[in-house]
Amino acid sequence: MAEQRPNYITPAGYAAMGEEYRQLLEVERPAIVEVVSWAAGNGDRSENGDYLYGRKRMREIDRRLAFLARRMKAAQVVNPADQPDKARVFFGCTVTIADENDNHRTLTLVGDDEADAGEGKVGWNAPIARALRGASVGDVRRVALPSGEKEYEVMEVGYPG
Repeated sequence: MAEQRPNYITPAGYAAMGEEYRQLLEVERPAIVEVVSWAAGNGDRSENGDYLYGRKRMREIDRRLAFLARRMKAAQVVNPADQPDKARVFFGCTVTIADENDNHRTLTLVGDDEADAGEGKVGWNAPIARALRGASVGDVRRVALPSGEKEYEVMEVGYPG
């Protein structure tokens, strides 16, 4: 069996995951159950779009609920503000890096379930996050990217709080 990596997550990420679970369980699923029950009472189900779509949507919701339940059960909530060594890159930090062309990027290392590249949130197990772990300001790290290897220098490290 494959070794299970810890599912680190920030308190905000865990709260967002719990809110999604609650929304699906208490709002969306009961609404779909109501539509499916109403549609089932209309007779022939084989050509009843409300019934067929409702059943499909209910399966999607149930799969997502099961996924969220597993991820929340395996989650290890880590508060980045509690990090003892705030001079190095660890989980939850916001790090500014520069490439060979002096292009700066600011990234926040978060749990894999809360990663969002558009917001600069990088999953803890992403290649760039793995390369930056433990780095301090001034350290140069090499990252293997699909376009080839690239070097980044750590310019700034910060933690919330």
